Formats: sequence, C-alpha cells, structure tokens
Amino acid sequence: MSAPVPSLVSEGLWRNNAALVQLLGICPLLAITTSLVNGLALGLATTAVIVASNFTVSLTRRWLLPAVRILVFVLIIASLVTVVDLLSNAYFHELHETLGLFIPLIVTNCAILAQAEVVASKRPVGQSMLAGLSTGLGFAAVLAVLGTIREIIGTGRLFSSLDLLLGGTSVPGPLNLPFDGMLVMILPPGAFFALAALVALKNHLDARHRAPQAEKAPERAADSSTA
Repeated sequence: MSAPVPSLVSEGLWRNNAALVQLLGICPLLAITTSLVNGLALGLATTAVIVASNFTVSLTRRWLLPAVRILVFVLIIASLVTVVDLLSNAYFHELHETLGLFIPLIVTNCAILAQAEVVASKRPVGQSMLAGLSTGLGFAAVLAVLGTIREIIGTGRLFSSLDLLLGGTSVPGPLNLPFDGMLVMILPPGAFFALAALVALKNHLDARHRAPQAEKAPERAADSSTA
C-alpha cells in the first residue's frame, strides 16, 4: 500500500493530529505540560517510541499471527519505552526525575498502538517510519505549545530548566516576563483551557481552508453539467 509522502507528513502533523483531532494521549497533555521543557522532552521521547515501534512492527508484519498481533504490539512498545526510560535516566537524570512516571506511561498512549495497528502493520518500513515521525512530531509540537502557554501565563517565565533538556549544559537563566502569572494555568484546569483553545484554533483554521473549496464546488458542478 503506497501513499504520497506529503500526505503522510501532513496527516500526522496537522490533518489527523493525535492530540488535537484524535485526542489521544490526554494524560501527559494535561499533567506534564506545565513548562516548555517538560512538554518538549516527553514529546520527543514519545516520538522516538512511535518511530521505533513502527519500524519494528512493519519489519515483522508478515510473520505476525492476527490472533496475537495486539499482544505483540504492546510487548514491542513496552520494550521500547523501557529502553527510552533507561537511556533518559542515564543521560538526563534530573529531567527523568522531573518527568517521573510519565515516561513509563508512554506505553498507555493509544496513539502509538493505533499507529502500529493502522499504519505499520499495513505499510512498508519507509512509509511506516515517516508516518510515525510525523505523528510523533505533531504530538510533540502540541505538548511544547501547551507547555509554553502554561509556563508563560502561569509563571510569567519561559525556558525554565532548559539546562535539563540539554543534559546539564550551562545555559542562561529563564526569560522573566513583566508579570507574575496566573496559578490556574499551572493547575489541571489550565491544561483544559489551553488544550480547548488549541483545538478551537485548529478547527477555525480548517474551516477557513475548506470555505473557498466549498464555494468552488457548485461552479465545478455547473461547468461539468454544461459540458
């Protein structure tokens, strides 16, 4: 089964974004995105797992028995999450301590299992990895944007703990903005508010994009009937 490369990329990044359209992986979206660094770090970890699981599933798809394929998918994903967890603990220990349980919880992200079942089990390796990369980056972008919004409005700062994401490399301090912030944006309700705003913005942009096409449809139908 083949698909155009631009279609695979836009599908995961925008049209069928796992966080904004499918609303999958809501737990980390709402819980860990209190800062840009937290959101981006978990998003990149999730992306790595999606790409690696799509690669593995696509590579072995011809030998998987249909009756046990879901069990095998879960075992593959759990093994890859364990690898990511151990590597992050070894090389980004302080950031790993900050993210805590949310790295192992990547196993429960339905977007990864959906990619394995719908994409990787039916497409060749190259397309599966590209689809996984676009889906992961789309998910990571939403996490990063949510973290940015909540950090700015909630604390009046940006780029807090950036050194943790760079493995302890010394970086300038956080950007302090000229206001104290609103506590509600750091709390769970703030995550709901920010996510709802992003979903509404995407729906608005999609509607604006579809409007010209809808206006041209009757004209094309009239032209074809006269022809």
